[in-house]
Amino acid sequence: MPEPAKKAVSAFNKKPRSVEVTAGSAAVFEAETERAGVKVRWQRDGSDIGASDKYGLAAEGKRHTLTVRDVGPADQGSYAVIAGSSKVKFDLKVTEAAPPEKAELAVTPTPAEAPGAPREVPVPASELEENIPNPEGSVSETSVDSAPGSQGAPDDPIGLFLMRPQDGEVTVGGSIVFSARVAGASLLKPPVVKWFKGKWVDLSSKVGQHLQLHDSYDRASKVYLFELHITDAQTTSAGGYRCEVSTKDKFDSCNFNLTVHEAMGSGDLDLRSAFRRTSLAGAGRRTSDSHEDTGTLDFSSLLKKSSSFRRDSKLEAPAEEDVWEILRQAPPSEYERIAFQHGVTDLRGMLKRLKGMKHDEKKSTAFQKKLEPAYQVNKGHKIRLTVELADPDAEVKWLKNGQEIQMSGSKYIFESIGTKRTLTISQCSLADDAAYQCVVGGEKCSTELFVKEPPVLITRSLEDQLVMVGQRVEFECEVSEEGAQVKWLKDGVELTREETFKYRFKKDGRKHHLIINKATLEDAGHYAVRTSGGQALAELIVQEKKLEVYQSIADLAVGAKDQAVFKCEVSDENVRGVWLKNGKELVPDSRIKVSHIGRVHKLTIDDVTPADEADYSFVPEGFACNLSAKLHFMEVKIDFVPRQEPPKIHLDCPGSTPDTIVVVAGNKLRLDVPISGDPAPTVVWQKTVTQGKKAPAGAPLGAQEDADADEEWVFDKKLLCETEGRVRVETTKDRSVFTVEGAEKEDEGVYTVTVKNPVGEDQVNLTVKVIDVPDAPAAPKVSNVGEDSCTVRWEPPAYDGGQPVLGYILERKKKKSYRWMRLNFDLLRELSHEARRMIEGVAYEMRVYAVNAVGMSRPSPASQPFMPIGPPGEPTHLTVEDVSDTTVSLKWRPPERVGAGGMDGYSVEYCQEGSSEWVAALQGLTERTSLLVKDLPTGARLQFRVRAHNVAGPGAPVITKEPVTVQEILQRPRLQLPRHLRQTIQKKVGEPVNLLIPFQGKPRPQVTWTKEGHPLAGDEVSIRNSPTDTILFIRSAHRTHSGTYQVTVRIENMEDKATLVLQIVDKPSPPQDIRIIETWGFNVALEWKPPQDDGNTEIWGYTVQKADKKTMEWFTVLEHYRRTHCVVSELIIGNGYYFRVFSHNMVGSSDKAAATKEPVFIPRPGITYEPPKYKALDFSEAPSFTQPLANRSIIAGYNAVLCCAVRGSPKPKISWFKNGLDLGEDARFRMFSKQGVLTLEIRKPCPYDGGVYVCRATNLQGEAQCECRLEVRVPQ
Repeated sequence: MPEPAKKAVSAFNKKPRSVEVTAGSAAVFEAETERAGVKVRWQRDGSDIGASDKYGLAAEGKRHTLTVRDVGPADQGSYAVIAGSSKVKFDLKVTEAAPPEKAELAVTPTPAEAPGAPREVPVPASELEENIPNPEGSVSETSVDSAPGSQGAPDDPIGLFLMRPQDGEVTVGGSIVFSARVAGASLLKPPVVKWFKGKWVDLSSKVGQHLQLHDSYDRASKVYLFELHITDAQTTSAGGYRCEVSTKDKFDSCNFNLTVHEAMGSGDLDLRSAFRRTSLAGAGRRTSDSHEDTGTLDFSSLLKKSSSFRRDSKLEAPAEEDVWEILRQAPPSEYERIAFQHGVTDLRGMLKRLKGMKHDEKKSTAFQKKLEPAYQVNKGHKIRLTVELADPDAEVKWLKNGQEIQMSGSKYIFESIGTKRTLTISQCSLADDAAYQCVVGGEKCSTELFVKEPPVLITRSLEDQLVMVGQRVEFECEVSEEGAQVKWLKDGVELTREETFKYRFKKDGRKHHLIINKATLEDAGHYAVRTSGGQALAELIVQEKKLEVYQSIADLAVGAKDQAVFKCEVSDENVRGVWLKNGKELVPDSRIKVSHIGRVHKLTIDDVTPADEADYSFVPEGFACNLSAKLHFMEVKIDFVPRQEPPKIHLDCPGSTPDTIVVVAGNKLRLDVPISGDPAPTVVWQKTVTQGKKAPAGAPLGAQEDADADEEWVFDKKLLCETEGRVRVETTKDRSVFTVEGAEKEDEGVYTVTVKNPVGEDQVNLTVKVIDVPDAPAAPKVSNVGEDSCTVRWEPPAYDGGQPVLGYILERKKKKSYRWMRLNFDLLRELSHEARRMIEGVAYEMRVYAVNAVGMSRPSPASQPFMPIGPPGEPTHLTVEDVSDTTVSLKWRPPERVGAGGMDGYSVEYCQEGSSEWVAALQGLTERTSLLVKDLPTGARLQFRVRAHNVAGPGAPVITKEPVTVQEILQRPRLQLPRHLRQTIQKKVGEPVNLLIPFQGKPRPQVTWTKEGHPLAGDEVSIRNSPTDTILFIRSAHRTHSGTYQVTVRIENMEDKATLVLQIVDKPSPPQDIRIIETWGFNVALEWKPPQDDGNTEIWGYTVQKADKKTMEWFTVLEHYRRTHCVVSELIIGNGYYFRVFSHNMVGSSDKAAATKEPVFIPRPGITYEPPKYKALDFSEAPSFTQPLANRSIIAGYNAVLCCAVRGSPKPKISWFKNGLDLGEDARFRMFSKQGVLTLEIRKPCPYDGGVYVCRATNLQGEAQCECRLEVRVPQ
């Protein structure tokens, strides 16, 4: 989804209120803008209001006033005030003046309630401040203009909403519906709407018995309606809600509140409602626009009016939780949740009241860190709930909805690491959406887990379908999750379960079906299946039922006692019909049988008699068509002849002229030829094969005749004598039967029947023609592809099946689909067709069938895939930014509709005024939305147009509203000095300086910079100029860059100047001449002089520090001290101190400090201590061992220790030796000395470590040593 546009800040500090006034008085509306000089417009019912005798408009600084004089009933209605992109609506209500006799009885009103004074009324839902974002996220001032004469909210939509959800109130146990209307005329796809409670609770995951979400679409008005139904409302339902609507490139949201009142009796009173005081003006305002304080909790007014709250002593209020006690002990993160649960809507007033209350926070003794108020996790993921305990050995219990959670499998995992206790829930499902508690001893902490279902995606989309009236329709789709909830819609309107008599919904795992048992014309339209992750769309086309005749009945010639069979095949197997004989209904009997099997209807007449010769017809029921054929009776004349009768073939048309018999390919061919002759003749069947060329299906008749005349034919006769098989001959005494099972094209030709006997010979030629369906045409070709249409062309089939091609049937399908949809039911006579009603951006394929009198051919190969793509829309907001003598600068915005073809670029053209010849301004296309057109004739008046292009071609152009004169207009030079540059510009040493000053002027002004009246020189200062601004740039500032700079822009004799003061500042130098003026008691007086260099800015103060002479650790005594002398107190008697002073300015403190050179001693006042004099004693002593080393025997591999004790002053130096070698550098030996006890540690000794060890002690008075022998034994 694109990112939502940021909400613009309101332009109003004070907004006008809706008022109610008496007829004949004046109504005054006041508005205060955020800054002075803002242009303000007043409107009534969408039309601007101007100053007149009726309306008075006044503006004074930020204050703007609208006065409606002599108010009458006609002035009642909706008004609005517009400033920039902010629009505030308010209402004026007019009441009739009270009759004189009633006015005498009325109590005299207070000045605030005088009849003529306007009084505020509750703000209706329409009084909202509305900021209109354009698609780029900026705010367009012109977008708030309404067309004159527009009425109501639907004609002046703000954002995507036609109607926003409004604040509502409901009693506990009642129901309420919030509605939002969204305009759908300009939307290609339905918008996506989400409902939230608070900041993050998605209500789509809370749909159930008490909360439902509904949406519908009105095709007449093209408006989407979205509804939030709350039934059996509870106090926890109260709070703030939010509705978000988003499309492909737009986003809008709206906040509203729900107040739930407790059901109160005649004497009941909700005490909490007394603490909530909400201003009338804020009652209908969206919470996102509430910049003012909307209410406070006024206890004083409650006490003053305590008499109004007295109730009968017999009536007692039900026990109620103390909300303030709950809030006082709760952390701030839970304030909003508690307010929603207890119906407190004035959050700002609640926070003010809590701030004034003493918050006695009770620290938990069991928990160091508790659970968060709530957690959210996607379905199928895992969640970790972690707490930190004060006692790491404490026992923990986890509860779910009050029931203890037991460890079972891998669903719940309990972890304990130090003081942390973690509950891990794996594979979260909707059953895990519950309240959880962690209990430690007598304390517990709670949280709520919300399990959010992932969006259900459609993995297999719906298929377009084309059916006849009465046929069964089944739409099928597949989603990503089993058991997912889906919605079926028809033309944007949801199909509900109440319509099960018409629609049937079926689920099969991840497959979902919509079934229409008998389709009607009203069922045609666009059907959609919608899930939480998207939707799929398909089209259903229902056409009137038409009957196609696949095989008609044919004329028959049948002899006496033979069987006649009339057979036809139609397209619908459920169609019944009536057989007629000479126009009269034929009644079946034992000899005449009528059958209906599938699509084939058959009439069978056994033992044909001359009376059966007639015209037979088949009339389908419910269709205006008639299939007719004629039955010819072949009479066999048998004359008495004597023996030796020559053979004769008894047919109605004997002779050499061929008689043509037509048979459909695949049907049975039976030629029954009666013969006579005595003796019995011999019958010979022969087939004459003619080798020629096939006639193409589309060749003209005349061309075929010419081809037959010039073609050379080759004749060949084949003898047919088989009595079994597909082609067989059966001969009896009086007849010969030629049978072909399943006629094929090769069976076509001239058959010669020859009968011979000794008396003579007879011969008849029978022509058999086998007709079939045409060959499949070649793959069609697609051209002229548009936004939802294309032109399909094809060639006739190579062979027409022996019958003229009656027409063609065209089918299409989506490329990734397997279902072909028929595009026509009436045959197409031409070899091209324009296909429509396709979805842009979807790939399609086409195929074609050829149809003749026999039937329909096989389908042609599919065409090359193609995608309907339309050209983009026209660009928007074409404006002329700048004009010179030879150039014009244009700027525009992308078109609102780009389409599936994307955007290749833009073309820019121009033409002379009055001419129709457009000239390209640049070769090719540009991807930018601006262009500088060069080399234009000076003084010409030109029109410019811009068109967007994609693979489908150019879109509609946008043309400048008026011709542009190519001539530069002289504009006086003017510097636009930014506000922050009008005061002294301060920069630190080493920082870059970048001063940008915009300017205006045509032609391009000449820019000059000076410093202190002299031109700028040097490489350190750079000047960069552009046609619209100038930049002074210093890469690294120095103190020498400080000064007064002047910039001048000049055009001929006109100029404009601006002065800038640049101050480069640095750290100051340390103070000078610090000295100690006086010392008394615990105090020292210091004095110093200001620093020699103040860093080119004011000295902010000094920092004084002290350090004890013994430790030399510095401590700060004074900070930000402004004077140059001070007194340092609370010093310790007997200690000496050093002092130092740092200087400070805006950059920081000085790098060095001024410090005293000599320490200051703090003497004890009035007492002089004279230390006693003692005779110096010499305690020096030569080293001597008080405990010598002892011989030892140790085991190899175990650490050993040699110990001795020594005394001496000064402390002697100790050295260890082994066999005369110094051990000080050997890492295997460790030497310790503590309070005169000397220790030598030998790590894991081996036999080589045995020997004589000596310890030597040495000082200035002498030396001493002791030795021992060490034996290292190897264990046996």
